[in-house]
Amino acid sequence: MNLRPALVLLAGACLALSACRRESSPSAGPEIPKDETADQFIARVNDEYRAHYPEPTAAQWLSSTYIGDDSQLLAAKANERWLTRLNGWIEQARRFEGREMSPETARAIHLLKLKTAMPAPRDAEKLAELTRIATRLEGMYGAGSYCTGEGEARRCRQLGELEDVLRTSRDYDAQLDAWQGWHGIAEPMRQDYTRFVELVNEGARDMGFADAGEMWRSGYDMSPVELAAETDRLWGQVKPLYEQLHCYARTRLDARYPGRGSVDGLLPAHLLGNMWQQDWGNLWDILAPYPNAGSLDVTGALQRQARRTYERRLEALNTLPDPTRLAEEERIAQQAMATTMTRRAEDFYTSLGMPQLPDAFWSRSQLIKPRDRDVVCHASAWPMDLADDVRIKMCIRPNEEDFTTVYHELGHIYYYLAQKSLPPLFQEGAHDGFHEAIGDTIVLSMTPSYLASIGLVEAPRQGQDALINSQMRMALAKVAFLPFGLMIDRWRWGVFDGSITPENYNASWWALKARYQGVAPVAPRGEAHFDPGAKYHVPGNTPYTRYFLAHILQFQFYRSLCEAAGHDGPLYECSFYGSEDAGRKFWTMLGRGAGQPWQDTLEEMTGSRQMDAGAVLEYFAPLQDWLKAQNEGQACGWSDAGADAAGTR
Repeated sequence: MNLRPALVLLAGACLALSACRRESSPSAGPEIPKDETADQFIARVNDEYRAHYPEPTAAQWLSSTYIGDDSQLLAAKANERWLTRLNGWIEQARRFEGREMSPETARAIHLLKLKTAMPAPRDAEKLAELTRIATRLEGMYGAGSYCTGEGEARRCRQLGELEDVLRTSRDYDAQLDAWQGWHGIAEPMRQDYTRFVELVNEGARDMGFADAGEMWRSGYDMSPVELAAETDRLWGQVKPLYEQLHCYARTRLDARYPGRGSVDGLLPAHLLGNMWQQDWGNLWDILAPYPNAGSLDVTGALQRQARRTYERRLEALNTLPDPTRLAEEERIAQQAMATTMTRRAEDFYTSLGMPQLPDAFWSRSQLIKPRDRDVVCHASAWPMDLADDVRIKMCIRPNEEDFTTVYHELGHIYYYLAQKSLPPLFQEGAHDGFHEAIGDTIVLSMTPSYLASIGLVEAPRQGQDALINSQMRMALAKVAFLPFGLMIDRWRWGVFDGSITPENYNASWWALKARYQGVAPVAPRGEAHFDPGAKYHVPGNTPYTRYFLAHILQFQFYRSLCEAAGHDGPLYECSFYGSEDAGRKFWTMLGRGAGQPWQDTLEEMTGSRQMDAGAVLEYFAPLQDWLKAQNEGQACGWSDAGADAAGTR
């Protein structure tokens, strides 16, 4: 998702890298001690886990940052060894079923079964096949290009360039071409993905689950059925707010593209400024409520900074450089700007009393896209050794989306650092939604006043117009995302349980996008396409419900930290930047990891044991009232018939 991107993938590396925790054969490990108790077993697994973890993680890092046949082979083999070892541990744990043990050990054994989002079959040949397919799918995504023209006129564009078209162009046809071009890269994935589903379902059944989707839903200290019902309940709380935002956006798009701004009441997929319609912030020029009520153009400010950095380097040369030197200077300036953006994000965390990032972070992270090779640019955060070697992998550009994504990814990094003293089996989020919420809680604190203090926007104006502008800016990222956060796993749960068959992959995808997001393609997208594969988390096999839950939890965390910081006033005005009291509360929560049920951790943080969207609605109350007034007289919403039609266009 950015990670939203997210993380990473890699919802944030071995969270969104949950599928990267793989390694060597159990037969290569120490002999299983006789009469080993459950407590001794978990102590041994934690020791072996910590010792063997760096190898598959390093192999996965290389496969993502140096895409090629050799790196993919190494990653697949390392993953094969890791999953074989993980299956061995899980099989050994069966000895203790029904026996008495400490609650901590029982929790560790449960978490052991959920250590990968990619459950592998016990059959060695099938396990090896699964790792090859998984590595190949991620490589296909990372190397994806949309090429047009022939001969010397041939031009190939990867995701970043195509996203720039959606971000900045308002040419209807150019946006459609870029959107369709990227989605075309996923078509070759369909056969591999179909087989991938068969193999992970077999692995899940070997572990005692009905299918991989049920396994994913088992990691929330509640039953899989309860988790599905919980997400429905939370969506019901926020759906009215999303519907008002959708109605407003449709009206503005209709005005900007007369006769083409909607598809039977649904929003055209290629016109929302984002490849997957999960964040509408790039449409600020179209959707800004009051353009003259103060500038919130963070992207413009970042681009001006980047341009000044580059120009200063050229001025220092005192000569006209040749093309090679010019390209190198541009590259150095890009790296400098990406580092500046990351340092700025680090400053927020350290202002709360958290530690500075380790030196290894700065020397080993990938901050910009290399010129000499394909990489997976999807933002992710990586704990390489369960200690101090932490990294992010991004292709940072000077725009608001990437700027906030850096803050998000550092949330994962600080979670890793806070829990590095915990046993490896507890080095996770309280649940995966917690992990995704950390950095986004910080993003909520990036108020206009904060942005002005770091020189990215004008000093904030007072008054209703400026308030609505500020709320809209945040809603285009936070509220627009909510239904997208649900629909991806609704699709995959159906794929895993067989209710969505390969013959209906694309139709079901678009039916769900229409039903939840109110979004549709403007041209037919039949089963020759595989549009789910155009979103990293599908070929990357990263569960996605975590992101929906994170968009609820982050507002609960934010309200609690604002209270700790002594904020007195409307919630949306709070920035806890610089508050060590808020920082201590935050760091304590991060340090809990997965060592106790998330309900206990949430209660310590917020006073409540239940996820609840009340803080979301409190935050956006002024905007929701304003939207209702703006939409008065409009036929808001969209019909089920329109949603069904979108799935079969």
